[in-house]
Amino acid sequence: MKSVSIKDIAREAGVSTTTVSFVLNGKAEEKRISPDLKNKILKLAQSLNYKPNQLARGLRTGSTQTVALIVEDISNIFFANISKVIEDELDRFGYRLMYCSTENNDKKAVAIMEMLLQRQIDGFIITPTIGIRKILEQLAANQAAMVLIDRYFPDLPISYVAVDNYAGAFQSVAFMINQGYSNIGIVTIEYEQVQMERRYQGYEDALRAHDIPIKPNLIQKIPFGLAATDAVEAISNFVSREPAMNAIFFTTNYLGTYGIESLKLLRKNIPSDMAVISFDDSDLFRLNSPSITVVRQPFEEIGHNAVRIILDQLLGKSRELRQVILKPSLIVRESVKQPVPG
Repeated sequence: MKSVSIKDIAREAGVSTTTVSFVLNGKAEEKRISPDLKNKILKLAQSLNYKPNQLARGLRTGSTQTVALIVEDISNIFFANISKVIEDELDRFGYRLMYCSTENNDKKAVAIMEMLLQRQIDGFIITPTIGIRKILEQLAANQAAMVLIDRYFPDLPISYVAVDNYAGAFQSVAFMINQGYSNIGIVTIEYEQVQMERRYQGYEDALRAHDIPIKPNLIQKIPFGLAATDAVEAISNFVSREPAMNAIFFTTNYLGTYGIESLKLLRKNIPSDMAVISFDDSDLFRLNSPSITVVRQPFEEIGHNAVRIILDQLLGKSRELRQVILKPSLIVRESVKQPVPG
């Protein structure tokens, strides 16, 4: 069905397209258009189900009332939850949300950013990859409305909202140690991201704080983007070659999911054979038997803070640099317990 245009309304009203444009853009009084004609045009627009072209409006006003959300993977429950919070909050202020997933691929991330910059997006909420650093620098130099979430570049003057990844990891490993585990492995991503570096540092420092040596053979790094079957195989091999290991800390929820699958394939029982904690929650972890202990990120607070910052920038309330670090929480479930002495 053909969309209704300003020309269609002008034809029905018997006036010029310029007159219709003035009325629809709230300039009737300024242009001395009579109240009767104004009401006639507005009623026609409503009856014809006229919908304004946002791109065209953006060209006229410099605003499309659209914010782009660029995350690693919109299907990941963590990003999906944050996205819902952001969308609902922006909707209250008349802004639409455009979703994009980078899959943590630098080339794809750069292409997405270049495409969005041509679309007159009003603001950006971004989970950045390393490869878009230069674009972020340019946006910051041009004072674009922008906030980073989940990860950031510590040396760039850009607002961000993240969690204390170090504290979450440290608390998790310390909890396992206090429960009697000492041969604690870690499965993390082989990728230079600030949040992953902080989680790994938390793991190491928790061991040091309890006088437990760091053993390279208990550290498994999975290349980012590795196929699920290959990741499960890599974790299975890791567990198989380290029989003394009795606990594992997974630094993301999808690594934790691969880990559960690997342990099932190896017929390892949780937690009697292997204790498990994962950074980030998911329905799988809550419903699994036994349920999985997790570090929960406060996605509601992340979303609300990100929207508050971006709206303050868009509405001209504040351009102040704001770097928010929120506290995660350890949700203790059944996957960690005091081991039975041998």
